[in-house]
Amino acid sequence: MRPPRQLASVLLCWLALAAQTAHAHHSFAMFDFTKVVTITGTVKEFQWTNPHVVLWVNVPGKDPKKPDVWYLEMTSPGNLTRGGWSRKALNAGDKVEVELNPLRNGDLGGALIKATNQTTGQTFSTNLRDMEKPGLQ
Repeated sequence: MRPPRQLASVLLCWLALAAQTAHAHHSFAMFDFTKVVTITGTVKEFQWTNPHVVLWVNVPGKDPKKPDVWYLEMTSPGNLTRGGWSRKALNAGDKVEVELNPLRNGDLGGALIKATNQTTGQTFSTNLRDMEKPGLQ
């Protein structure tokens, strides 16, 4: 059996590593915040889940029978609710215009800035980096 001091050291090291892993989740390095792209399409799915709300938008592509599917990440449902969003803000089939910061690797996706629901006329915005800061109230 290990002495209590050695066991405590192992436990502290493990906790420090776990904390770094959790903190690393909130890196936004994958998004290019120097660029803004606008897309127009139809909501494929609006997933209101933790830790991040996700929106998939079908955008007409080169093949008219197969749309391009864009993946858009937002902050948590709690942060979005405080910003005026709701789980019913966007629904499958709604026509939308979306402004986003694209993914750096060129894939079809990014961090959502603003979504205009052309079906209802409502506009919703978010700022992923500001809303994810610790201590946001």
